[in-house]
Amino acid sequence: MKAASLTSQHRIAARAGLVGGRGPLSEAVLSSLRIGLPPAYEQETVQNSDPWGEDLQLALYVLYELHYRGFEGVDDSREWDPALLRMRQELEARFLQALRAELADGPRTVQDAFAPILVEPVDLSGSLSHQLEVAGELWQLREYAALRSLYHLKEADPHVWVIPRLTGRAKAAMSAIEYDEFGAGHADRIHAQLFAELMDDLELDPTYNRYLEQAPAPLVATVNLMSLFGLHRALRGALVGHFACVEVTSSPGSRRLAKAMRRCGAGPSAEHFYAEHVEADAVHEQVVRHEVIGGLLADEPELEPDIAFGCAATILLEDRLAEHIKCAWQQGRSALRTPHLGG
Repeated sequence: MKAASLTSQHRIAARAGLVGGRGPLSEAVLSSLRIGLPPAYEQETVQNSDPWGEDLQLALYVLYELHYRGFEGVDDSREWDPALLRMRQELEARFLQALRAELADGPRTVQDAFAPILVEPVDLSGSLSHQLEVAGELWQLREYAALRSLYHLKEADPHVWVIPRLTGRAKAAMSAIEYDEFGAGHADRIHAQLFAELMDDLELDPTYNRYLEQAPAPLVATVNLMSLFGLHRALRGALVGHFACVEVTSSPGSRRLAKAMRRCGAGPSAEHFYAEHVEADAVHEQVVRHEVIGGLLADEPELEPDIAFGCAATILLEDRLAEHIKCAWQQGRSALRTPHLGG
């Protein structure tokens, strides 16, 4: 396992190459990054695009990635290219508009947003993690891990952006949770590294963004959501709501996934990643609810609707993703855009 760990550390540190486009918007972004010129597109194309579709979501993901690690062969200065930022703003507006429209009747208070997810439902038949726990096959666990790698290999990164935007209790508590997410000072315990080792056990490639090409829009949108919230100070409340929602729902789901990995013989690192989150996120849930949310509401009570929106948007997109995966598997096909995972 030590040798595999060193391999995965090298791979997750690598820069990804550019992928293929999925329509005029993503093609415009990718072409711009390849040739170093402003993106060529029409505003009407953005306005008429499907906000949940492959084209817009990939274009937005690629633009966001410039604020993370960038891409092989793309100059780092493109992160602040005015033309790319202008296009990103237009894509974000379309995405955010769709989210707000879907949640027009959504919760406006923290109580209303979080009450439904604080108690595990009696009937878990619709739960994807429950399905994997009781009947999932190894190939399905591999697909699930490949999809989730877009999030878990940058786990906690977008949430760091909110720390300078908080004060007092919220800032201290958020910093403490992020310290745990980043391994509490130990590189081999960083959660992204633990997930890379899970991928090694499942004979997947832990190279950062390796499975972007195969990730469908419902998955890409879940990662775009936290980047959207993280990059905008005006959406700091929504990011806290997103983070809290993830922490509240993580422990029960992780417990089921740890059992699924064990039942399928996925390997010790595959099981360990989720077992680690059962305990860690149970603690984090209490801290984020009482100290991060509580502290933020004490400092800025006007942000309560934004916190509720962030939670509701997270649930919305996670439900859309789960439905996509379950539908594909029920039809006997891959949930990926192309089914070949490699190793």
